Amino acid sequence: MAKPRRRWSFWRGFQNAEPRLPEARPTCAHVILMDGTMSSLRRGCETNIGLTYRLLSELGPSSNVMLYYEPGIQWRGLKRSVEVLAGVGINRQIKRAYLFLARNYRPGDKIFLMGYSRGAYAVRSLAGLIDKLGLLRPAQVDHATLERLYCLYQDAPDSQQAKAFRGARCHAATSIELVGIYDTVRALGLQWPLLQRLAPQAHAFHNHKLGTSVVHGRHALALDETRDVYAPVLWSVPEDRPGDIVQMWFRGSHGDVGGQLGDWHPARPLSNISLLWMLGEAERCGLTLPFNWRSRYVTDPGAPSVGTMRGWGAIFVCRRGRVIGQDPSERVHPTAIAHARRRGFAVRADGRFVSA
Repeated sequence: MAKPRRRWSFWRGFQNAEPRLPEARPTCAHVILMDGTMSSLRRGCETNIGLTYRLLSELGPSSNVMLYYEPGIQWRGLKRSVEVLAGVGINRQIKRAYLFLARNYRPGDKIFLMGYSRGAYAVRSLAGLIDKLGLLRPAQVDHATLERLYCLYQDAPDSQQAKAFRGARCHAATSIELVGIYDTVRALGLQWPLLQRLAPQAHAFHNHKLGTSVVHGRHALALDETRDVYAPVLWSVPEDRPGDIVQMWFRGSHGDVGGQLGDWHPARPLSNISLLWMLGEAERCGLTLPFNWRSRYVTDPGAPSVGTMRGWGAIFVCRRGRVIGQDPSERVHPTAIAHARRRGFAVRADGRFVSA
């Protein structure tokens, strides 16, 4: 299935047209894929999100999967450079993905939200938007209504006004079957020393916490990332929270776990471990995948890591090891248990952390 065209104006579909209701069809799965900064579908350089798009595209339009891919903001020209540094394009990305869901979702469908790095933050915010304000019914989708909804999300998501808006315009209930994310980082722009502090930040309103609408949550995390600006944003999961949440640690850096390897292919067998885990979890949650899909991805827990010093990585001066094992939802992947123990972490054979 072709990815949405980026050349068109975001609101062009609204011009001189009434909102279109979805045609009668069987229930389906809506898969939103949001990539990390500077990531795209360039052949041979796809992240794990890009590879997921390639895999699901094989199912074709006759499948029960509706696919949406959002590339990361690219470094193209001065305007886009500022957007990359500041992360100011994330709101447009979230709105586009929300619009895709609002136009196509019907009660009974399943929603899968998947992202890497900054894209992981974006899908978490998208899930937070749906959790707080709901998902607009197709007949309610127009420019003014979506802007109103987003303003409420920014300014007053818990207000009576927001509740009234949701009751009048949104589906009664919309659950999210899976939020599957790779190594969420806090900074929304490109994490360059000093420059990120000079760029405007206006993202405090984004709700990246786990809402009750999320049924399953999966978070792949990098055990060996040391760059301070890539500090991970884990979920805080109360033990009595309903649903199924797992945050899994893997050997490797931020790029290894998310598959952002550039042209350095020796690390791909290591990166494929987190990819296969995430795809397997999505399949268990009901997502249809191509036949015998696992056989195409070679894995090797001993493969070299892309590391944290390659390319521009060396300019990141502030470094520290990640703090792990603080939330009951955290686990260490079986392929990384021995590595974690060598690093000094007390990990049981089942991947759980030994309580202090």
